[in-house]
Amino acid sequence: MSDRHERLLEHLATRDGWVTAAELAGRLGVTTRSVRSYVTAVKSLAHPLEVIESSTSGYRVNRDDYSAFLASRSSRTAETERPRDRVYHLVRRLAEAPDGLDVHALADSLFVSESTIEADLRKLRRELSGTDLTLVRRGPLVSITGSEQNLRRLLSRVFRDEGAQGFLELESIEREFSSSNLGAFKTDLLEMLDAHGYFVNEYGVNHVLLHVAIAVDRTTKHQLPPGPQSRDLRPGVDDIPADLSVLIETHFGTRLGEVDLQYLATLLTTRVITRGGVRPEVSGAANVDHEIDLMRGIVARVAEEYLIDLDDEEFMGRLALHVNNLIARARDHAYSRNPMSRSIKTSYPMIYELAVFIASEIQRLERIEINDDEISYIAMHVGAYLERQSRREERVTCAIVTPNYYDMHVLLRDRIEAAFGVDLQIDVVITRTDVEWSELASDVVVTTIAAGAQADNVVVVQPFPTEHDLDAVRRAIARVRRQRRRARLKEDLLHFFDESMFLRNVPAESENAMIRMLGDRMIGAGVIGADYVTGAIDRERMSSTAFTDTLAVPHSMAMSAERTAICIAVNETPMDWGDSRVSVVALIAFSASDRATFQAIFDQFVSVFADGDDVRELIRRSVDFPSFIEEIVRSMDK
Repeated sequence: MSDRHERLLEHLATRDGWVTAAELAGRLGVTTRSVRSYVTAVKSLAHPLEVIESSTSGYRVNRDDYSAFLASRSSRTAETERPRDRVYHLVRRLAEAPDGLDVHALADSLFVSESTIEADLRKLRRELSGTDLTLVRRGPLVSITGSEQNLRRLLSRVFRDEGAQGFLELESIEREFSSSNLGAFKTDLLEMLDAHGYFVNEYGVNHVLLHVAIAVDRTTKHQLPPGPQSRDLRPGVDDIPADLSVLIETHFGTRLGEVDLQYLATLLTTRVITRGGVRPEVSGAANVDHEIDLMRGIVARVAEEYLIDLDDEEFMGRLALHVNNLIARARDHAYSRNPMSRSIKTSYPMIYELAVFIASEIQRLERIEINDDEISYIAMHVGAYLERQSRREERVTCAIVTPNYYDMHVLLRDRIEAAFGVDLQIDVVITRTDVEWSELASDVVVTTIAAGAQADNVVVVQPFPTEHDLDAVRRAIARVRRQRRRARLKEDLLHFFDESMFLRNVPAESENAMIRMLGDRMIGAGVIGADYVTGAIDRERMSSTAFTDTLAVPHSMAMSAERTAICIAVNETPMDWGDSRVSVVALIAFSASDRATFQAIFDQFVSVFADGDDVRELIRRSVDFPSFIEEIVRSMDK
């Protein structure tokens, strides 16, 4: 199924009633005739299910058949089922075949039609934009030419896209390991850690629960090697393994060995914050020093080969503990079965491939053999780390201000952390009343002092927060994130737009006349030369650059600009442009150095002009350059 077919279904699935062909055409940036052909194609692909209903009112999704269709698709296990995965496999296979691959043979080997492969190749061509990589077609043969470094950069970008999807979820762990007790175990675990004086990050707990499920599964099936007897923990946490053992036996009816218990205890204590706010460091026990040094070398190779940064002492420390046990198992040929191996390999092929590289380095240096199940355990570490990194970027900082009365501030902190987990990072707790509110640098301030409610980021709550109080904090977090997102969008837009290249209500008698008018502005700014304008006119003769019914994006095929920039005309009266009538014309000058950076913001920019009503409102409000930028940001943020 093509991207446009997917987008058609996704848009219909978000709507409760009928959707007209015109609205779908605007959303997809195509004609109503194309919409009808897409609907016919989807119906054919989904037969005998009727996923789309048609009437004189338009189209809508048949919810029951659509659910069945999604279930049937998700049950397939072919590694190249998802279009994104197929593109990744195409890159890998083409990189290994400098003489090219036959399109017909590719389709057969991936069990898809030739038209599907052609669509994937078009996606791949877009992926190559802004690099020195080129997709070369000679009859049925297709190949990639360019530098090895840029090929790896391409793989790195696709890899990171996948790592942000949400790698580990408690529900999926329970499903894969057939364990319905993790939720109750988690509750008791948090109470146990609280009794030891620890505050626990919710996301960290979920990651440890994964290891608990794995350990229980291995032990239940008698697949654990004897291993060494004892591993020193940091002072003050030696009683955690014994308490963990009791909890695990109570909830799962299984007794873990000492090695697993101490390993789980070490994982827990690398994710906790004490009452004093001190976060313990990763264990540097002497018996994993070798593995830590091993991982440092491998992480350096990963950065060199894949351009992925895993240089984090905490991550390497945790993985070193795992590798220590892995090496012991491999030398005893007592490998651990991993019931998630298949789903990890098929759902996250790039994360799995990085795990294969790490495993191959361990295998080479330690002279052991590592099987697919053990590779999948490494993939879990890598995937969880990448997800934590992506979520840290969205984390909102918080200051708690409450008078010191017994342990009231501790109870308030507990309540806030339990409610918001990793979404909110508490960086300071102030127990005085003489607070300089303006000096607090946190994104959100939660306080029980009503006098402090003077700024937008201050939320006044009860000493024992109610659900209403927590909703107010939740709204403050959402407001901070929205402001951040808008600031990033505005910064990105201002990198490519300039007030000197914004025009409003400037008529032109033809497409060429408009291109020349905008081109003159860009020439005057030193962005392009006259040859770029000629190239844009030549490109327009080939086919219209009207991306939607309201937006035209003329450009040259050559990336000869000094920098990537946009000169834009916003007109209340639309002009003829090919088969369309457009109100906004954006002449784009491409520079080879930052075209890839531009692509993400440009895709969002074009999507703004898919809805006719939104465009009319944008044109009405964009009376000058600042208001135009604000309207674009507002529309993109929707």
